[in-house]
Amino acid sequence: MTDDFSKLFSTMMEQSAEMARLFNPALESFNPAAMEKLFPTMSKDMMEMWFGKTFNREGLDSRTRLLVTIAALTVLGAQADSQLRLTIRHALEAGATQREIAEVIFQMSMFGGVPAMTRALEIAQSVFDENSGENE
Repeated sequence: MTDDFSKLFSTMMEQSAEMARLFNPALESFNPAAMEKLFPTMSKDMMEMWFGKTFNREGLDSRTRLLVTIAALTVLGAQADSQLRLTIRHALEAGATQREIAEVIFQMSMFGGVPAMTRALEIAQSVFDENSGENE
């Protein structure tokens, strides 16, 4: 790698780590090197795709990005249960309210259908129950 490219890559990785921290504070201590043992290029490629080139600080904030992700996962239906549960938790941590999450899910009924919406609301309610009333 050239020196300029190394600096660019280093900056991108720093920005990626910051965006990951904003999505979920627990990701601040995430160790990509541990994943590299399982998949040698996955962690760098994923960080670059998700946070380095695709996401940027001038774009949508993390709360909005997570609400958009909840919308997409709702439309996917039951095949995305675990991802939806995790994303709802992250959205709450990023400042989304229970009402905002529910409204996003309701909105998706026209795209994913009522059964997909109902399942997503059940998942959301279980996450809200776990948090025992926080972020209402």
